[in-house]
Amino acid sequence: MALQEIDPTIKTTGKLNRIKEKVLHNDGFFYTFLRSSVSSQVCGWIDTITSFLVFSLLDLSAWLSTAIGAFVGGVFNCIINYKFTFHAYGVELRAALAKFAFVWTGSLLLNSFGTQIVYHWVVGWDWLHATVGITDDMTFLAARLFVALMVSLCWNFLLQRNFVFRATRLDPYINQFLDWCGIGKRKHKNEANEQEQ
Repeated sequence: MALQEIDPTIKTTGKLNRIKEKVLHNDGFFYTFLRSSVSSQVCGWIDTITSFLVFSLLDLSAWLSTAIGAFVGGVFNCIINYKFTFHAYGVELRAALAKFAFVWTGSLLLNSFGTQIVYHWVVGWDWLHATVGITDDMTFLAARLFVALMVSLCWNFLLQRNFVFRATRLDPYINQFLDWCGIGKRKHKNEANEQEQ
């Protein structure tokens, strides 16, 4: 009697394990995008919950609570993407953090100004308001969602996949600049040897 005849779940379990391995460890575009989407959702919730807790418990202003939430969500997103999404073990963490900060700042600006531009462009379509009955609030929501999706796909994901969490020729220069600024300064081998003696 074959093993599969005794327990048919063994065949299913083997397939599930292969799918799990592909999703977790395959660096192909689809699987990386899938992991990135999960990371974005998790960190979006961390951002929102942190903002709410800071606002309600510390009684800070709405914009400061939002900024703190965005910062905490961004830190978690960077860590999850470094270890889980993009498997960036060959990239020094300091360089990845600096590149992530650059992309994150660009994302913030693109989302803010992009939403403003798309909103003002679409809000001028009188036929949309008169014929379809779209309100300004609905126009803002549509503009915000459209811009967020475009920035997420065309800026965040592509730059994180191909620049932030990959070793580049800029990494040594970024690390030298961070050393010069005294940010997370690395000990050089000769400095470490002097301290041991």
